[in-house]
Amino acid sequence: MMKTRIDVSPEMIAFIGDGMVPCEDWPDTSVGFSYLFSPAICAFHTDTDACDDLTAADIVFVVKREACTRTFGMLPDAPATWHMPNEMRSIALAVRDCRLAGLAAATLRVAKSIELLCVTFEQLGDGSMIPADGTGVLTASEARRIAAARDLIDKRWNEKLTLETISRACGINRAQLTRGFRSMFAMSVADAIADRRLGGARQMLLATDLPVSAIGYKCGYLNNASFTRAFSRRFGQAPTQLRNTRLAA
Repeated sequence: MMKTRIDVSPEMIAFIGDGMVPCEDWPDTSVGFSYLFSPAICAFHTDTDACDDLTAADIVFVVKREACTRTFGMLPDAPATWHMPNEMRSIALAVRDCRLAGLAAATLRVAKSIELLCVTFEQLGDGSMIPADGTGVLTASEARRIAAARDLIDKRWNEKLTLETISRACGINRAQLTRGFRSMFAMSVADAIADRRLGGARQMLLATDLPVSAIGYKCGYLNNASFTRAFSRRFGQAPTQLRNTRLAA
């Protein structure tokens, strides 16, 4: 059994319904977007040669890579999966469950497929897409709170952050935060904080003349030794070596 094929344009094909995705006459250097209703997720695929990965989806778009960058000015950097927002789900349902017949159905599906792709890129561009965890265990609401926790870390990394303060600020309990964060981002909350702080420290070492010890303290390290050890593990050189490299340049 094969999905229904809709030729949207010379640069885009839509596949709808159950069954396999026929891998024939695709645009060169294609990427894929898939939409699944249960659970409500959408995904970006860089390897559209792996047709089996697209079989479970309700809707699949195969789009020429250059057409995406030309039209929308961007593409995701790597394969990714997100919770499908309600607006996108409504459009996707209109594509799948079209009640018209014949040419009218094909025309509507072409229009709605273009709209769905445009809204997908709009959501990606404004950062409102919530990443789905790899197991599908997290609900959209839980994923949204955990994404908010990551955003809090990225913005307030130089403050004193704990599991308790982050979970309270994001409306999720510590156990859910711990499990969900690792599931979504493949790292612990503590690792994310440390990574962001060390990145901030590196920027300060390159852009300011603050003493190394002062930078370490600003980034949450209580003594220079612990800061130096953590920085060396992360970047392969001590803070003073990086500072000296900048001065030598």
